[in-house]
This record gives sequence, structure tokens and C-alpha cells, in this order.
Amino acid sequence: MSVEPLVVAPENGTSPHTVKPPAQSAAVAESGMHVRKRNGGLEPVDVNKIVRAVQRSVGGLPHVDIMRIAVKTIGGLFDGATTRELDRLSIQTAASLIAEEPEYSQLAARLLDRYIDKEVRNQDIHSFSQSVAVGHRLGLVSTETARFVASNARKLNSAADRSCDLFEYFGLRTVYDRYLLRHPVARDVTETPSYFFLRVACGLSTSVNDALSLFELMAAHRYLPSSPTLFNSGTPRSQMSSCYLLDSPGDDLEDIYARYADVARLSKYAGGIGLAYHRIRSRGSLIRGTNGHSNGIVPWLKTLDSSVAAVNQGGGGKGRVLSTWRPGTPTSRSSSN
Repeated sequence: MSVEPLVVAPENGTSPHTVKPPAQSAAVAESGMHVRKRNGGLEPVDVNKIVRAVQRSVGGLPHVDIMRIAVKTIGGLFDGATTRELDRLSIQTAASLIAEEPEYSQLAARLLDRYIDKEVRNQDIHSFSQSVAVGHRLGLVSTETARFVASNARKLNSAADRSCDLFEYFGLRTVYDRYLLRHPVARDVTETPSYFFLRVACGLSTSVNDALSLFELMAAHRYLPSSPTLFNSGTPRSQMSSCYLLDSPGDDLEDIYARYADVARLSKYAGGIGLAYHRIRSRGSLIRGTNGHSNGIVPWLKTLDSSVAAVNQGGGGKGRVLSTWRPGTPTSRSSSN
């Protein structure tokens, strides 16, 4: 396979210019290596295609070095590598250069956005209404939201075509890793960032105009709801509150462990917890039932911390609890000394 010089499209009013493929290109081209496409088929490595894939995402980024990304991507090639692995390598390479040049954050975000789009379309999802229908069939989207979208599919599909290209890399990475709905088995995402915003808007709205207005605000990054709303809106889990305040458990084992269960259930769907602990006896207090002495609040809080960390909020992150004590309790005084 021959490796031809590439003509880079004009940017910022400059003239087209030729880019010489990296030195490794000829060796790779002559090696007989193949890559595995997303449909499972094999094809010979095309170095020019790798370079062009990066080139398509550099518009308006004059300080990005296309060949630097391409060289590192080509350097990671091995026979039988998947195109998904090559895409991820390009994204990671661009992300690794952000500290040197901020424009690489935009490049990495654009590459990741294309990666997400491929992942969604590889499941034969080509519109917002199809994404919601697939999500409903998989139990990821509520029946109410699915009906709302089906009834207003034309307007919603048209709105969802807009690109959510205001993300920097770490913002889009967080959305991809934590917020987008995923196939329960394959773990591929079933929605793009724009579908995600519109699904959240539909879950919060009773009319299509309200949903579109809210979507426009979110897509422009002028307004974003809290994390529980972003996690759960439009899904069968309608819990969208951010915080819960709980009273202190009573000073007995049954009440303490019942409160652990309450915290776990609330934390499961992304609620943050504020929990008082002033009713628990202080360290050194007599336990009449065993004739022993209490270890105070701290051991119970350590158990609570482990319990909350085990509830990962549907993969969105660890649970969060703030425990409060009255300043005058013996435990708070002894712990601060």
C-alpha cells in the first residue's frame, strides 16, 4: 500500500498545504498489518485514514500538531488492533498534551464526541427518538418519557441534531463515563451528549415547547440541573433531589443499623445525605446491657463511611454523607483534642 502526502484543508483563511506522512508510515504500510473494524471485518492498515481522522477535528485549532497525534497513534498499532482501540489511543494522546497546549483539550473532546457518535450509531440508533425507544426497551427510560418522545418525535429529533460542541475534554469525559445511559450487557452508550440533554429535558417537561426551551439552555451550557436530575430524569428512577437531612438514630443497635439502611437507599439514586449523630452515647459511657463501655461515635461513622462508599450510585460515583454532632457533646470535645 502506498502512502501519499495529504492536503490539509484551509483553516483561518490560510491556503491549503501538504502534510508529509510520518516516517513510520511506510514501514506500517508494508508490514501487512490489519485492523478490525466495528462490524468485525478486517482491513489493511491505512495510515492516511488515521491522519485524516485527526485532521477532520482540528478546524479552528491552529496550535494543534496533527502529525504529532498521528505519529503516536501509529506507534501504538499492532496487527489485529480494533478501530475502537485506535480511536481511544488518538483521544488519549490528545488529552496527554493538554498541559502543553490548551487547544488539545478541544481536539480531544472532538475526537471523543466522534467516538461516542460511532458507538451509538453502531447500535443502529440514528435519531433521538430511536435512542429513547432503545432505552425504553432495555428498561433504561421510563414509559412516560418514551410516550412523550414518541408523540413529539419530529420536533425533538430536529432539535437533537444540534451539536453540543462546547465541552472541553474533561467535561465530555465525565459525561461519557458517568451520565450517558449504557446498554446493560454490552456497556456501550445508547445516547450522545445532545440526546442526553434532551432526554433530561423531556423528563422534566410536560410540553414539547418547555422541553425544547430547557434543552437549548443546557446545550448552550447556560443552565445545568444537579447531578441526581441528570442521572435520573426520564428514567424509571424519578428521584431527582440532591440532598436529604436525617435525624440522629437512637442509642441502640437496631436504630443505628436501620439508619444505615435508610442512608443506603437514599444514596443509591444519587442523593447526598446530612445525618445527625448527637443521640449516640459518648466514648467511655457505660453500656448496662453488657457492663462494658462505649467506643463513642467514631467507630459507627467509620462503618457508615464504608457502607456509603459501597453504594456507587449506579456507577455515577461514590455516595456522600455529612455527619453532624452538636458542639457540646462529649465525643466532639474528645475527638477535637
